[in-house]
Amino acid sequence: MSLRLLDLFCGAGGTAVGYHRAGFTEIVGVDNRPQPRFPFQFVQADALEYVAEHGREFDAIHASPPCQRYSRMTTCRTGLQNTHPDLVAATRRALRASGKEWVIENVVGAPLATAVMLCGTMFGLSTYRHRLFESSVCLLVPPDPHHEIPASKAGHWIPGTMISVAGNCAPIALARAAMEVDWTTRAELAEAIPPAYTEFIGKQLREAVAR
Repeated sequence: MSLRLLDLFCGAGGTAVGYHRAGFTEIVGVDNRPQPRFPFQFVQADALEYVAEHGREFDAIHASPPCQRYSRMTTCRTGLQNTHPDLVAATRRALRASGKEWVIENVVGAPLATAVMLCGTMFGLSTYRHRLFESSVCLLVPPDPHHEIPASKAGHWIPGTMISVAGNCAPIALARAAMEVDWTTRAELAEAIPPAYTEFIGKQLREAVAR
């Protein structure tokens, strides 16, 4: 069975690789910036305009609207948060209008409704990388192991800590290994999602589409 997934605000493709591993055979990524390292078909366009025109052509849709509005890195400075777009509500409306099963991903602190949180330790990764997922599908999550190992500050990894993959993440080889993403630049990696997350989510999404 051929399954088509639309990946909105796709970045360099960490999300898409996970969905492909979950069984989505055809993936189209959409982003308003060039993404030369996206590993599947890519369209440079406005994500919300594209889903309004083409969303019904797909079996399921994933969206990762820009997270800077909700990130702790922008909330720590007065006024900085408001310089970034707030696209979660508009994205949710667009996905609901498509009539397809959908998933929205974003950082902790984003205004996602009835969201579940995934952590790298759920999948044996060497980074915490907490991310929220809201979906039209009821999502199950694995147990979240106790965080016994401290996390390093972004760009300042110390041996014995969990690497924080954000900003000027270093050492880059360790960050790539922790995320299981080896095809991106440093900046792209800092914005990526571990494919393990969307492989796990994608299997549940695929089952919902099949039903």
